[in-house]
This record gives sequence, C-alpha cells and structure tokens, in this order.
Amino acid sequence: MRKLLAEFFGTYWLVFGGCGSAIFAAGFPDYGIGFAGVSLAFGLTVLTMAYAVGHISGGHFNPAVSFGLWAGGRFSAKELLPYIIAQCIGAIAAAGTLFTIASGRTSFIIDDTKAANGFAANGFAALSPGGYSMQSAFLAEFILTMFFLLVILGATDKFANGKFAGVAIGLALTLIHLISIPITNTSVNPARSLSQALFVGSEHISQLWLFWLAPILGAIVAGLIYKNLLQDQA
Repeated sequence: MRKLLAEFFGTYWLVFGGCGSAIFAAGFPDYGIGFAGVSLAFGLTVLTMAYAVGHISGGHFNPAVSFGLWAGGRFSAKELLPYIIAQCIGAIAAAGTLFTIASGRTSFIIDDTKAANGFAANGFAALSPGGYSMQSAFLAEFILTMFFLLVILGATDKFANGKFAGVAIGLALTLIHLISIPITNTSVNPARSLSQALFVGSEHISQLWLFWLAPILGAIVAGLIYKNLLQDQA
C-alpha cells in the first residue's frame, strides 16, 4: 500500500505542478513563464518527487515508465496494474483540483475543439499546438518516451551514481517538453494525458489512444534495448 500511495502522490504532484504551470502561469500577461517555464516545471515535479518518495515505490509516476522498467527486467509484471491504477487516480485527482481552482476565475473556459483548450490537454492534428499530424505526434511521443526510459534505466543502473539519478531524470523530462510542447503539448505519460482529457471533453478523449499506445511502445522498446544491448551483465 505504501508503494501505491507513493505513486499516487508522485503522479498527483507531476500533473498539478506541470499542468498547473501551463494553465495558470504560462500565458500570464507580462509575466508568463512560457514553454520554457512549463518544461522546467514538469522536470522539477519529477526531480522533487524522485527524492521524496522514489525510495518507497521506485518513483515511476507514469504508466509508460512502469512498462519500460518491466520490459527492462526491473519491475514485476504483477505490480503493473496496481501501479497504473494508482498513477491514473493520482493524475485525475490533480486534474480535478486544477479544474476547481481554475473555475474560480470568471474568464476560465475549456474548448475541446482547439489546441489552446485552456487545460493543458494533449492532441494531434487540429488539437496539436503547432498543427502536427497524427503520424508526427505518434513518432514524437514514441521516440521521446524511448529516450526518457533509456535515461531512467541508465541513471538507475547499479553501476551508475544513483545519488544523481533524480537530477538526470528531471532534466530529461524538461528537455522532452522543450522539444515537444508545440507538437502534442507533450505527454510521454498516459496518466497525464488521461486526466486532462477527461476534463476537456470528447475531442481530446477520442485521441487518447495515441497518448497511451505511443509512449508505452516507446518505453517497452527502450527496456528491451537497455536490457539486451546496453546493460552491463557483469
């Protein structure tokens, strides 16, 4: 139960901090933090929770990470479903908190037909911030999640300096957002995509399949690559 609570709180913080920065601070007149600030916020959520609760659950906070660690031989298959459920509940709880706070502003509007939907949801084609196609979105999410898992697997390897693993992982997520916010609003995390889409509505929900499939496939490929080609077997 402690592990699942750690995953709940870690994923809650990721969505609340990352998506919250996009909703409240990114476009604030004259003082907005923009893409760079949102990217850093996502990285900081993972970095801080990696040190806060990573020693309890492993600090996944992301169904794709759980799948990648399983494929890499670092995580038990029997724990996959409980972890993913805890992650999704944490993400949805955070989105609900964000929605409640945002609703306190009279001008707050969610438009599920636009990329700039007001709630940091992910999307492609007409729902992509830069108008990127489904194929572009899939490839970006696949590649970025694959490299994210390679960083995680390498940074947490028994031969690596584990004290700095959280820093490497947090910076990797920051870089990923700097690259891909214009493409998909950056997912690489199915739970984060699910939580925002549930509050935005039908158009984004219909695209959720991509933000589950591409990150999970990318993570599994990374796990297999690291285990079979990169990991020191000594």
